[in-house]
Amino acid sequence: MSEIIFTDQNFEQEVFKNPGVALVDFYASWCGPCKIQGPIVEQLAVEYVGKAKIGKLDVDANNQIASQFQVMSIPTIIIFKNGQPKERLVGLQATEKLRAKLDELL
Repeated sequence: MSEIIFTDQNFEQEVFKNPGVALVDFYASWCGPCKIQGPIVEQLAVEYVGKAKIGKLDVDANNQIASQFQVMSIPTIIIFKNGQPKERLVGLQATEKLRAKLDELL
């Protein structure tokens, strides 16, 4: 498993202090579209090993970070560069679209 499990506790170290690109999938275990998005994020995590940090944040278990970024709908994907949010995508996203957004920022 190459994806990172982001939490309220590790978010600062893994994302805010990350000098590169990080893709965070804000999800919940009960969310239907999130269950479809999950494998896409997992696949990208494998493809982008060593290039970007890619993982998921469970909004129910980590509501501090979800609130900080005003995540109201899930799935929401936020792509960060140098600790700053650069792209926000709400709803189910295709692999190709996420690849294109990551490649833009790398």
